[in-house]
Amino acid sequence: MALDMTTEQREIVGMVRDFVEREIIPVAHQLDHDDVYPDAIVKQMKELGFFGFAISERYGGAGLDYSTYAMVCEEIARGWMSITGIINTHFIVSYLIEQFGTDEQKERFLRRMATGEYHGGFSMSEPGAGSDVQAIQTRAIRDNGEYVINGTKMWATNGDHSTVVATLVKTDPDARPPHRGMSCILAEKQYPGFFSSRKIEKLGYKGVETTELVFEDNRQPAANLLGGVEGQGFKQMMAAIEVGRVNVAARGVGVAQRAFELSIEYAQERQAFGQPIANFEAIQFKLADMATKIEAARLLTNFAARKKDAGERADVECGMAKLFATETCFEAVQEAMRVHGGYGFSKEYQVERLYRDAPMLVIGEGTNEIQRLIIAKGLLERYKLKS
Repeated sequence: MALDMTTEQREIVGMVRDFVEREIIPVAHQLDHDDVYPDAIVKQMKELGFFGFAISERYGGAGLDYSTYAMVCEEIARGWMSITGIINTHFIVSYLIEQFGTDEQKERFLRRMATGEYHGGFSMSEPGAGSDVQAIQTRAIRDNGEYVINGTKMWATNGDHSTVVATLVKTDPDARPPHRGMSCILAEKQYPGFFSSRKIEKLGYKGVETTELVFEDNRQPAANLLGGVEGQGFKQMMAAIEVGRVNVAARGVGVAQRAFELSIEYAQERQAFGQPIANFEAIQFKLADMATKIEAARLLTNFAARKKDAGERADVECGMAKLFATETCFEAVQEAMRVHGGYGFSKEYQVERLYRDAPMLVIGEGTNEIQRLIIAKGLLERYKLKS
């Protein structure tokens, strides 16, 4: 890693890297192929305080800034990307509560989330609403001191294991524009009528479940309305997604880094025509391009994280980091497979797993086509001609 780090950051990242090398990498390949939730790894992460990394010390967390958190996510993704999915949804919910929650919500949720007792989930998409967030149909009707929720959500990471799910709903379906009628409910699984109806089978990103969530006359306390004011949900969720894009960018860097490491090692071991294939320019060019683009992606991700740490608007920077890092990852795993040749196509080698994981990153947290729109819109606003 070429980033300048403080002593504290080096210690934290070093601790995470040691954990990844010792506890994740040796078992990730088998858990992925068996599509098994990593209970033992998650338990250890709770004990080591991973779930409180991004939660303020005031509520029992470590209070890491975005820059450090991005470095941590890169290390974890380098071991197994699915683990970062477990952490990311949890982080997004804790971010939402710290930024927009009432004092009561912060006290009630964050302390339990810091220990991992409560596990956060994030739900915005629906069967008929993905990039077009304003098309959601899940409805929440106020009934005295409760909200009655009905609807179906899709692509919920940690849908089975989450305890509290930040859920975007419509509280005023007649609002114009539609986003003004949206709110975020901190939906808890303990209340009847809220359940995971099915697990969605995926190409990659195994081990961590992705589910469909169903609300059937589910009653949540009105106290679970994020921030206590209706109509703020769209703004809240978009802010959370922006932070999540830093995580996804870091995941891309981590997966790409692992693909590079496996490739440069293999290239020096694999013999062809009486010499290591690393001696051939065709392979050297691939390695050079991979390493260069990974380093650029890492720096861009760190830059976006630092903008967030400074409290500055960073929609363009987060979009750029997510776009470039995930496209770099997608390219790097393809090149890694080519370096490995036939063995890269074999399930015996880790490259096959990385190859299946990478496509999710160019889709998740807003497709890369959407990122380009966000970047272009932001740039046009920044460089608007003066009349």
